[in-house]
Amino acid sequence: MIVTVTLNPSLDRTVTLDEPLTRGAVHRLTPVSTEPGGKGVNVSRALTQNGVDTLALLPAADHDPILTGLTTRGVPFHNIAIPGTVRSNLTITEKDGTTTKLNEPGAHLDAAALATLTAAVCDHAAGATWMVLSGSLPPGVPDDWYADIVARLAALPCRVAVDTSERPLTALAEAFGTAAPDLIKPNSEELAWLTGRSAPELEEAAAQGDPLPVVSAARQLVDRGAGTVLVTLGGAGAVLVDRDGTWAATAPAIVPRSTVGAGDASLAGYLAATIAGAAPAQRLQTAVAYGSAAAALPGSALPGPDQLDVKAVQVQAVTSASAHL
Repeated sequence: MIVTVTLNPSLDRTVTLDEPLTRGAVHRLTPVSTEPGGKGVNVSRALTQNGVDTLALLPAADHDPILTGLTTRGVPFHNIAIPGTVRSNLTITEKDGTTTKLNEPGAHLDAAALATLTAAVCDHAAGATWMVLSGSLPPGVPDDWYADIVARLAALPCRVAVDTSERPLTALAEAFGTAAPDLIKPNSEELAWLTGRSAPELEEAAAQGDPLPVVSAARQLVDRGAGTVLVTLGGAGAVLVDRDGTWAATAPAIVPRSTVGAGDASLAGYLAATIAGAAPAQRLQTAVAYGSAAAALPGSALPGPDQLDVKAVQVQAVTSASAHL
């Protein structure tokens, strides 16, 4: 069982433009879609679509539309009841795959709701193979919540994956001495944030076939205590670094339609391959296959088995001499 935890879930509305977005202009919209979202929710949706047991844990009122959406899509969930409704996010996608996101801050979690949710996380962790802590933290939740939960779960047999950004990510990294997750999944910007590197330089090197700058930055996190670092690089693929080795994957050529949820799909693919007993290279290969398939779909749609092409992803072990793949 893979349990995902999403403290800041959302209903994700995606609109598609048939022309470039222009500030101040009037645009006619083509297909509009609404999906239950939030990073952990997206991971559970992708896992469910590919037959992997999962449970989405989230704060939401018992009759919130997000729960209806999860039920319709067959995603098992456990909600911690809160007043009001979850936030709504708007994503604007253009024909070339350019994605603009407008995200609300989320519903405030008071101390009682946060305590109930924290207890639920610990309860579910007792029977989970993986606990996946994903996304931003809503108002009312301290920046060090992820660090606190990772430290609490350290005594349990479940493994812990974290995918977050900005201040919660910084707080987690600062606590790696007692709260190092088994897996952390930064993108290039988040990796740069943690290691003092330049995100554009990391992205440019990866796009030119040189993974070493990304590898070097990710290795810093492993040296500081993180078990495994999965760095997603969009169209440039991904890099995987753990204590035993390093691998880089190149993504297949696709026509990008929307990047929403692609990183979450990559994490789902990695976890699905991990619980299936795959070796690290195959885990990375599956992660990139899931992420690439998601980017080729409209809106915040996530791939099922028919959209996945794992064999199209090329993976190679990286050594210090492997400057170009």
